[in-house]
Amino acid sequence: MRDHGGNIDGAIARFGGKDWIDLSTGINRVAYPVPPLQPEDWTMLPTQTAKQALLDVAAKTYHCTAPMLAVAGAQAAIQMIPHLAKPGRARVLGPTYNEHAASLRAAGWKVEQVSQFGQLAGADLAIVVNPNNPDGRSYAPADLLALAGQVGRLVVDESFADAQPALSLAPQAGQPGLLILRSFGKFYGLAGVRLGFVIGCTEDIRALAEMSGPWPVNGAALRIGAVALADTAWAEATVRRLQTEAAELDAMAARLGWQLVGGCELFRSYETPDAESAQIRLAKQQIWSRIFPYSNRWLRLGLPGSPDEWARLGRAMEA
Repeated sequence: MRDHGGNIDGAIARFGGKDWIDLSTGINRVAYPVPPLQPEDWTMLPTQTAKQALLDVAAKTYHCTAPMLAVAGAQAAIQMIPHLAKPGRARVLGPTYNEHAASLRAAGWKVEQVSQFGQLAGADLAIVVNPNNPDGRSYAPADLLALAGQVGRLVVDESFADAQPALSLAPQAGQPGLLILRSFGKFYGLAGVRLGFVIGCTEDIRALAEMSGPWPVNGAALRIGAVALADTAWAEATVRRLQTEAAELDAMAARLGWQLVGGCELFRSYETPDAESAQIRLAKQQIWSRIFPYSNRWLRLGLPGSPDEWARLGRAMEA
C-alpha cells in the first residue's frame, strides 16, 4: 500500500471537525502569492513559447545548462522513469518516500531498499532522495557523481533541496545515466499547481518528453511557475524564515522530550515514545501529522503557516 501524508480527508472522517491544520506533508504553508492569470492560460493549449519561458527561468534558478523537462509534479517523472529501460535490479536508499519503489515495482523492476549509501553500487537503477524524506539525510554532489559511475542509472530526487542549493547536482547534470528531479509545489507552497522538473541527458529527456505527451503542464502552471521561480527575493526570505521556524519547532518538540531524527527546512521528524498516540493527541486538536508504517516512534511535522497556527500547535502539543 502506498502510504502518504496529505490524507486530510481521512483524518476528518476519523476525528471529525473542519478547521484542520495539515502538517502531515512537507509543503510550505506560506505559499507564493499566485500572480494574475490571463484568459488564454485557461482557454488555449499551452504554447511552446510559454513552456520555453518556464524552462529558461528554471534553468537559471537551478543553475543548470542540461536538458530539462517540465512535468505535472515530480510524481509524473517518478512514474515515467521506470520505463526508460528494461526492468532490472533497482535499489532505493531508505527509508524514504515510497512512490519510487512502488512505481518501479509496478513497472516490473526488482526493488531492494538499502539503508547505506554504499549499498547502492552495482544496481541497474539507484534512487537517492537528497535531502531525504523523512530523516533529512543528505549527500554531497561529489559523492553522488561518484556513485553515478557505479550504477546503470542514478535518480537523485531533489524535491526538498530548494533551501539547500549547495546539495544540488543540477549544475553538473547532463551526463548519461543521471537524472535529477525537482519539485515546484513543495517549497513554493503550491502543490495543487502540479509542477515539477526532470533534468538529464538529451536522450533521456527526449524519451521522457515522448512519454509525457505534447502538453504535460497546463497553461496556468506555466505562468505561475515562471513568475515564482524568477522571484529570488521571495525565495531568499522564505529560506531565512523556514530556517528560523524549523529551529523553533525543534525547541517545542524538545520540551516534550521528543528527539530530533532529522529533517529539512520544510519538515521535521521526531522520535517519540509512541508516534500513534502523539498523532491522535494532535488530531483531537485538529492538527494532522505523519507517522510511518516502519516505525512506531517516528512522527513528522511540517511547519505551521501563521501565528495562529503556531499557537494552536503549541497548545495541542502541551495538551
